[in-house]
This record gives sequence, structure tokens and C-alpha cells, in this order.
Amino acid sequence: NTRERIGQLIWMGMYADNPRAADSYVTTYDLGGVVLLGGFRGGVSATKAITAHTAALADPRVRLAIAADQEGGYVQQLQGTGFSSMPTAYYQGTSWSPSTITRMSTMWAGQVRSAGVNVNLAPVADTVAKDFMPSNGPIGHYLRNYDYVADRVAVDVSAAVAGMHAGGIATTIKHFPGLGRVTNNTDTSATGITDPATSATSAYLHPFSAGIAAGTDFVMVSNAFYTKIDPSQQAVFSSAVIGGLLRGQLGYRGVVITDDVGNAVAVQSVPVGSRATRFINAGGDIVLTASSSSVPTMMNAIKAARAASSSFKAKLDAAVLRVLTLKTARGLTSCS
Repeated sequence: NTRERIGQLIWMGMYADNPRAADSYVTTYDLGGVVLLGGFRGGVSATKAITAHTAALADPRVRLAIAADQEGGYVQQLQGTGFSSMPTAYYQGTSWSPSTITRMSTMWAGQVRSAGVNVNLAPVADTVAKDFMPSNGPIGHYLRNYDYVADRVAVDVSAAVAGMHAGGIATTIKHFPGLGRVTNNTDTSATGITDPATSATSAYLHPFSAGIAAGTDFVMVSNAFYTKIDPSQQAVFSSAVIGGLLRGQLGYRGVVITDDVGNAVAVQSVPVGSRATRFINAGGDIVLTASSSSVPTMMNAIKAARAASSSFKAKLDAAVLRVLTLKTARGLTSCS
């Protein structure tokens, strides 16, 4: 039915301090996925108990995507017994060979999978110039970039995608078309989030092309502005970025997901429902919200837009098909 179809396009944050708070949303709205936030530090077995409980709430025919940010360094949501302590992507990229990145990523993916998580919101495909790293709030400051040369990042992203796939989990390259030229973090700021440099021909796009060629399952779009690609819209709401650049020029046919559009400061000026409809209208698929309270508003807005516009309905149907196709490929659907 319509609610179930729309639900597949929404992923909601599930927090370590009260994971069961997500239960009623998963069942009431038939959510397509949850994202583990707030630091699950109890180890593999404790995390597995939580994810198994949540997964059992979903329709067994279309199982839940259960995602986490497991990049390494400062961004490692899953910790404790059974999870390795992962170095930063920058350490990996500047200290290890690509084959070592693949081997280690395979091992880490196996740990994540054994905890009941089936999607990693990684690897980071952003490139930050060496001298700009301390000034780059979202990525460079936390050493989340594999390298400061785009073509070396591209090799490492391919290696990480291959490793995560070998370990049995889906990958998400992010944050398209790159957060390496902004000053502030879109999660915490609405200013300092304009990239004046990246264009449709930038080398900064090479790591994203490499991740797509390596078969990434998802591409996450950033909440920043890119004046040389679309001077008026944030990337997450831009058909020039999603439809034109990502799907058109780069030829990506897979699932596109937002960065957080629930709590992120960068999108607070956009009405909650419009965050979902504008993203889908621009060619996107999955709306990720860290805020459970935004889910009903987003669902209702999508439903209303579907009823009001045949072109929106067509985009919605295409998004649902892409999501279900991916879930089927990842073994998350069954004909029972």
C-alpha cells in the first residue's frame, strides 16, 4: 500500500540511550531503515540483541535496513567487545596500501554484520587539501578524508568499498559532491557551508566516480551549497546535483540518500515536510532523519505531494523501485 511504499523511503535515527523508542515508528510507519546514533558501545553481542529486536518489527517480506557510521577514528558508532578500534581514514589512506585497506575493511565489515547491521554509512569520498584540513570543520578537522589528493582518495574509496562488500555489508559513499571545501559542519551550522570551487569537471568528483565504479550501494548527498553547480539550492534539494551531475553525468543508477535532514542546522530554514518532498523531486530516494518527530510530517508531505502531482508520483515510484531492487540484491526481501 501507499504507506508501506513511502515508508521504504524514510530512515530514522535510533539512539543508544533508548533504542526501543524507535519501535513504534518502525511499526506505525513501516520505516525502511534505522540508523544507529549516539554511540553503541556495548560490543557486538549487546548491539546484536538490539538490532535483532528492531529488525523483527519490520515486515518479513521487506526487511529493515540497519545502518551505522563506522568510518574509524572519531566516527565509529559501534564500539566495545568484538569491534576493533579503527584508525582514522586519513591514517588508513596515508599509512596503508589499498590492499591493506581492503583487508581491514573486510574484517571490520564482518564485525558490523555480526552485530546485525547491514549498511555502513561509509566510506568518505571527500577530499581536503592538506593546508585546509584544520579549517575544514566536517572532514579535515576529524581526519575523515583518506588523503588530500583526489586521485589517491579514489583508489582508497574503491579499496574500502571492495572490503566492505567482501565482509557482507552495503556501502555508502559520501558526501556528494564533497565537503572538502567548506568551513563549517552542516549538522551544526547554516553558515560557512558554501563551496565556491567544486564544479561538474572537478577532480574532487573522481573518488565518487571510483566508488560508483566499485559498486557502492548508496550515495549520500551533502547539505552544502555548490555555487558552480547550482547557485540557488543546497545539493540535497538540487536536481542539478542529483539528477544532472550524479545520475546524468556520473551515470549513477543506484540509491541516493540524504545526510541528516531532521536535526541538521543547515536545513532548519526549510519546512520539515518540504525537506523530504524537495529531495525526492530532485531525484533522491531515501530521506534520513535523526529526529523521530519529523517522521509523521515527512510521511504526510510525501503522501500529499504524490496525490497532487503525477510527475512527483512517478519520481516516488522510481525511488521505491530503486530501494526495493537494492534490498533484493542485498538479500533483504523475500516472497513469503
